[in-house]
Amino acid sequence: MKVMKTGYFSHPLYLKHDTGIRHPESPQRLSILDQEIIGRKDSDAILALQEKLEIITPSPFKNLYDWISEIHLSNYTNRLKEKVPRAGQVYLDPDTPISPESLAAAEMAVSAVLCAIDAVMNQSIQNAFCAIRPPGHHAEPDHAMGFCLFNNVAVGTRYIQKQYGLEKIFIIDWDVHHGNGTQHIFYDDPSVFYFSTHQFPCYPGTGATEEQGSEMGLGYTLNVPLSAGAGDAALLSIFNKELSEALSQFQPDFILISAGFDAHRDDPLASLEVSTEGFESMTEIVCSLAETHCEGRIVSCLEGGYNLEALVQSVEKHLRVLALPE
Repeated sequence: MKVMKTGYFSHPLYLKHDTGIRHPESPQRLSILDQEIIGRKDSDAILALQEKLEIITPSPFKNLYDWISEIHLSNYTNRLKEKVPRAGQVYLDPDTPISPESLAAAEMAVSAVLCAIDAVMNQSIQNAFCAIRPPGHHAEPDHAMGFCLFNNVAVGTRYIQKQYGLEKIFIIDWDVHHGNGTQHIFYDDPSVFYFSTHQFPCYPGTGATEEQGSEMGLGYTLNVPLSAGAGDAALLSIFNKELSEALSQFQPDFILISAGFDAHRDDPLASLEVSTEGFESMTEIVCSLAETHCEGRIVSCLEGGYNLEALVQSVEKHLRVLALPE
């Protein structure tokens, strides 16, 4: 039986989202991933990993804004189009600059997620990692926030449900910052379970334990806030217990990961002190749970991670686990 590969989705447009000098969410985050993971030919270990990856350049998705409008209000997308500068940067909030190519990059980020979902559902790949920018989990329906323009994972969630008729989607967000946008979008929706580990208190200030959803969605949001220095042991205990129990009870049809790697001990924006091997173990737990509950269907989407060396090492470990044979 043919062993399906892991899709690695990347596009040159992501490098053209110019956030300016010294902004942590820089084009170098993606260029170094492409260079060190899919471009290197001088390492037997990297070559072995590359053999297990299907390198895919996504195409612009047909009727993309029909899907974006499932999450984002038209007055926001129209304002965003109007604000794109002809040169330099315009700031949408104190943290979120856009440049002339930023909207095109954000559109292609969403396109990559939808293309990855199609490939997983069509069984042309086993699972997928989307090396995309700008990230998405802070983006709200009506505004950009925290480096994010469109909520890539949220759009992907609605796409799975409406295009493929899969009812229950589980979102795992292990970025060190809480995904306020994703939580807010699905807060009263019992068809989407949002699970987040994050440093607390930390930007954006949301994600307290008592935030558990509302109305019909009560009980379908699970936040596990962590203090600075929590480290691997705390994260792995949570994944083995709280995450495992939530997945078992919810019985999802598909798992989407908001894969931020800024919980790494070397990251400059937070201090959870997670190791590279910690991300490897977290991925192992998620992959095992996905095999048990949703036929291994996983699409992982890059969020944060701002130390370039730590980002490369963590993504490589993440990919090695995703790309293990079925």
